[in-house]
Amino acid sequence: MKPALQLRTSQQLTLTPQLQQAIRLLQLSTQDMQQEVVQMLDDNPMLELAEESAPGVFSQEPANSAPRQEDAGEAEASHADDRGADDFGNEQADWNTGGGTLRSTDDEDDNYPEQAAGQPSLREYLHDQLATSTLEGQDRKVVGLLIDALDENGYLAQDLAELVELLPAELDITLDDLETALVQLQHLDQPGIGSRSLGECLALQLKALPEGTPQRDLAIRLVSSHLDMLAAHDFVRIKKLLRCSDDELRTAQHLITGMNPRPGAEFNQSIADYVVPDVIVEKHQGTWRARLNAEAMPKLRVNQVYANILQQRNGKNSSQLATQLQEAKWLIRNLQQRFETILRVAQAIVERQGDFFEHGEISMRPLVLREIADTLELHESTVSRSTTQKFMLTPRGIFEFKHFFGSGLATESGGICSSTAIRELIKQMVGAEDARKPLTDSRMSEILAQQGIVVARRTIAKYREGMNILPVNLRKSL
Repeated sequence: MKPALQLRTSQQLTLTPQLQQAIRLLQLSTQDMQQEVVQMLDDNPMLELAEESAPGVFSQEPANSAPRQEDAGEAEASHADDRGADDFGNEQADWNTGGGTLRSTDDEDDNYPEQAAGQPSLREYLHDQLATSTLEGQDRKVVGLLIDALDENGYLAQDLAELVELLPAELDITLDDLETALVQLQHLDQPGIGSRSLGECLALQLKALPEGTPQRDLAIRLVSSHLDMLAAHDFVRIKKLLRCSDDELRTAQHLITGMNPRPGAEFNQSIADYVVPDVIVEKHQGTWRARLNAEAMPKLRVNQVYANILQQRNGKNSSQLATQLQEAKWLIRNLQQRFETILRVAQAIVERQGDFFEHGEISMRPLVLREIADTLELHESTVSRSTTQKFMLTPRGIFEFKHFFGSGLATESGGICSSTAIRELIKQMVGAEDARKPLTDSRMSEILAQQGIVVARRTIAKYREGMNILPVNLRKSL
């Protein structure tokens, strides 16, 4: 067969750069979006922060009055109108995005909040304790060596015999030296540090309690020799071995649970992450409504000075500025489109989950992305991007949009109960159960069946494990 040339016509969907930017901005979290805007402010002189009193600010209308988000094809068509725009300096106010607190990185007059003083690390704290102790010379050096060998929880995970073999011979440190140093380390001002096991850690903390503490000795015996049985809640066997009563064992157990199993972890606490809610949900005249959070919205506009300069130049010397102006317009429009879409999706969620805002998790209804997509005439992937890492501030707390989505289980009456509501029912049953006779998964399934909600035992177990609720044998207490 001889090779031949053929001509074929075909259609292919190509994402333009501005449409790619719109998709990327939609799926970014608020913090990531603000970092993107800051980078654009640094790179593009045509873009600037608008003044608080600037006219034409992108308004925060309720979701039912916000313009409909364009689909991929319509978005590409709308952006295409900007490609040949010649009115570089006209209608500047129409390109503002909204009100926000985003700051330019080159503003030297900004007053930044002072950083909190850093907490000393575990090793720094212990070395400070060692410096004020009565130990000197070789003893202090060996204890310092053990401090450096601790893990982040304050445990000495490495065996002392192995540690001796790893030390240089010229240090002349023996196993006896390490054992003596370990005792000295364990008596520094942080009980439990330097432990080689959980039992030893708890025992050291219990021994630090006053001698007159009720059932302190029993608690020490428990953690030293019978910790596995205590963890398995095998109270009958424990009482038989230690010959103690229910009240004595209950008091000792209370002492043990008050100890810290990871005494070094408190020195490794990092600053908690925070989220900026994209929308705020409030009740207005008996109706729950969502509105955009002004603090999450950057306030941008086209730089009028550079736009006027570009308008006065000829086309040969202004290609780069024209490109930057177009990119600035794309960014502003895409940010508008991003917030409009988020607001519409948020309002649709609020309208369907109104009972949640009134009564809590137990009133959550089943909801899937397809339902929101069909209602707003959006693609399901657009709704997915609009709900990922997007948060709403409600009277019940801050929730990610995806928190309001979940599957449902059929009820005997023919309705559907949300899996979120079932989880809440399980949590309530466990919270109200008799600690001496906790509910089994089968029993909780029976209780739900009596309420008309058919849930299999294995489903109960899956939901319970997802909420970190212990199985029945570990929830049992005296």
